[in-house]
Parts: sequence; structure tokens; C-alpha cells
Amino acid sequence: MGIEEKAPSGFMLAKVSDLVGLIRKSSLWPVTMGLACCAIEMMATGTPRFDISRFGMEVFRASPRQADLMIVSGRVSQKMAPVVRQVYDQMSEPKWVLSMGVCASSGGMFNNYAVVQGVDHILPVDIYLPGCPPRPEMLLNAILELHEQIRSEPLGANRAEAARAVEAAALRATPTHEMTGLLA
Repeated sequence: MGIEEKAPSGFMLAKVSDLVGLIRKSSLWPVTMGLACCAIEMMATGTPRFDISRFGMEVFRASPRQADLMIVSGRVSQKMAPVVRQVYDQMSEPKWVLSMGVCASSGGMFNNYAVVQGVDHILPVDIYLPGCPPRPEMLLNAILELHEQIRSEPLGANRAEAARAVEAAALRATPTHEMTGLLA
């Protein structure tokens, strides 16, 4: 006879980390970070046709202090990179980053000195969303993937250590102009 049988009906037994993961994934608030063409598709995701509010993301926040998800949509110029980083630093923990579109993920067709060749050179990215521009359905799918990632994340100091390790690895990444490979 286990504890489940002794508990009165209507009670649910769960780990605190599972409940916190469920709550976090159901109440993501994205910060407004539309930088280029992909921002149009990101805005379309907020319309009634795609209804992002069913995932707890009704309003895109203008203040980073009220947001916990940054959707970097579009190319990031060298001049905009410090601003993007500052907005990220102003977001409260826990925070997540979704890189939307090929330009945000790798610089896209803009392989030049003026565009950051992937936002992961300035921020730790949790989900990469390919496409030029990605459709709203693809963004919704990426958000659902992020929900699963959030739900299974550890709590407390373990999460902070993991986030610091990911950020350090991202900032140590080799810049694309120094990479050698098939195109070199």
C-alpha cells in the first residue's frame, strides 16, 4: 500500500521541480526584439490566426525586466550587438533565447563586417529556428520545443551553473570568419 492510496482523492503527488517546470513553461513572456524581416513573422504569430496566447505568451513585453524569453528575429548588426546584450543582461533569471531565422542564427546571406555572424557570439542561445523567414507555425513549434526544454531543466544552483557554462562556451566559439572548411 503506497502513499498514493492513503492520500485523499483530489490530491496530486509531484516533485517541486516538475511543478516549477510546468509553471515556467506555461507563462513565458517574450521581450520585443524584432530586428529585421523575421520580426514580421514573429508579429504574425501574435495574431488570432496563430494565437500564441494559448501558450501563455499574450503580450510581447517592451521592458526586459518583465520578460524571460528573447526572440532575436533577424540579423544583428555590429552596432546593435551591444544593445541586444544589454537587453539580455537586464532580463531577470531564468531567461531563454530563441534565435529566429538564418540571419540571427548564422548571419545568413550577410557575410560581411557589419553583421554579427550568429547571435550566439553575444548571447547563449537555447533554440535555433532556421528559415528565411521562418513561418509562424515554425516559431510555434520552436516555442513548444523550448517548453519541453524548460520543463526538464534543473532548479537552483544547478541551473545557474549550467547557464554560465553554456554562455562561456558560446562566447569562446570561433568566429565564422576564422573557420576553415568546405568553403575556405
